[in-house]
Amino acid sequence: DANQPPPDAPDFQSECGSAEAFSVIGNGRIYKYLKLLDTTMSGNVWKFGDDIDTDAIIPGRYLVINDPVLLAEHAFEGVRPEFAKHVKTGDIIVAGNNFGCGSSREHAPLALKGAGISYIIGKSFARIFFRNAINIGLAVLECADADKIRDADEIEVNINTGAIINKTLNETYHAMPLPDFLQTIVECGGLIEYARQLVSKKGNIYDTV
Repeated sequence: DANQPPPDAPDFQSECGSAEAFSVIGNGRIYKYLKLLDTTMSGNVWKFGDDIDTDAIIPGRYLVINDPVLLAEHAFEGVRPEFAKHVKTGDIIVAGNNFGCGSSREHAPLALKGAGISYIIGKSFARIFFRNAINIGLAVLECADADKIRDADEIEVNINTGAIINKTLNETYHAMPLPDFLQTIVECGGLIEYARQLVSKKGNIYDTV
């Protein structure tokens, strides 16, 4: 399960105090993941424009890969080749309209989660991308003022209220907060873990299967 480390997984320090960051070593690689524990997080911005499609996020030739971290090595390879090398756990993507358009492949949000992205903020999202991101525990927020945020700005995001504070520009914006049930799925780390916890609360049936 990509959302939960094994009991003996070594920890690594995250610059985001409001999230739990952990690493899992496997196949000679350090797999880094981020799970939201608090409603507010800060990170540096990677800025993109309108109509960034899933082929731009992860090229189609990598669809044979299903591991989020391996996918992350090729994220934005054709449009921002420096992304995979320099993205840090807790960074935030800010985009224009229709982010995630194109195919319905789940590989696109998986690659961004594998890269350690904590939030994606956009003026609007392709519907299937939005739902795929929620299903894997990646927070996405719509914000009409996304174009006011610049590349490399440091921003603080509150998933509960939708408040976005630009610490670099000393400005505040407002995104549309996620409905409670979608926020719960994100905070659980995705739909699978959310369902697992629901079943567990009903007499621990899952553990006996």
